[in-house]
Amino acid sequence: MKALRVKAGHVEIEDVAKPKADGEAIVRVIKSGICNTDLEIARGYAAFEGTIGHEFVGIVDQAPNASDLIGKRVVGEINAGCGKCRLCLACDQRHCPNRTVLGILGRDGTHAEFLKLPAANLLEVPEVISDVEAVFVEPLAAAYGISEQVEITRDTRVAVIGDGKLGILCARSLSGLSGDINLVGKHRNKLDLAEKYGNVTGVMLDEAGEFGRTFDIVIEASGSESGFSTALGLVRPRGKVVLKSTFHGAPTWNATKVVVDEITVVGSRCGRFAPALELLSTGAVEVEDLVSDEYALANGVAAMEWAAERGILKVLLSM
Repeated sequence: MKALRVKAGHVEIEDVAKPKADGEAIVRVIKSGICNTDLEIARGYAAFEGTIGHEFVGIVDQAPNASDLIGKRVVGEINAGCGKCRLCLACDQRHCPNRTVLGILGRDGTHAEFLKLPAANLLEVPEVISDVEAVFVEPLAAAYGISEQVEITRDTRVAVIGDGKLGILCARSLSGLSGDINLVGKHRNKLDLAEKYGNVTGVMLDEAGEFGRTFDIVIEASGSESGFSTALGLVRPRGKVVLKSTFHGAPTWNATKVVVDEITVVGSRCGRFAPALELLSTGAVEVEDLVSDEYALANGVAAMEWAAERGILKVLLSM
């Protein structure tokens, strides 16, 4: 089968063997999505080598011990833990020290004709959700997962830094919780996409300082080193900064301001898929307008290059 792989710092399409089940489910991929983490992995983040990608929708081809899933259209939780350790039992497999992560850590990913995951990780996609929408379940889950970690009410003032795919999804998904969401970015056309939701305001980065330090929660989703500094300039004393970005590098930050103003810093990675499927099923969040382009898997290298261009949102691969 064909797969888009990172090897020795290069991205290329390779012919590789179809994965063997070995007790897990085999999924025939329909579509996958290129995200910023894929681009960072190609630059050296996580020191991963293999098939990249972790956003997908597909059809279950094999499922040992879960035959009811065969032929079903599914998405899949990307973390596969041991299920036995203290963290798996007390928290969940997202933090298992021995976990593998689809296309990121110790497990080949989604930019391929087939992938494998434990059957327990798979969730059936309702008919009302299109294939394109289903590809967004993973990033939408990550965006909405913030609500698992910090309390957001109608009166909570929220700023989201970064008008890329993740930032827009954060603003859109959390707009159902807070009546005051502000998306901060550099591109007016992207901010306009977020403003389709009545309680989301698009704010140009060079104007954001006019708000002062008035936000209860600031979500850093820009993927840039400067994002954390911007967040500290907007969050109120005793407010919370949520870090969503992953990028290859070592950021610098003002620890004194965090201590003196008693800022809570929250790291936020993956979210649960079931709430994201519900948001899509009910039409609470729109995602199809975030697709910039779609490429055949065979043109995956060109797709990665296009996805890295300034102003581009989601690029899909079709199998």
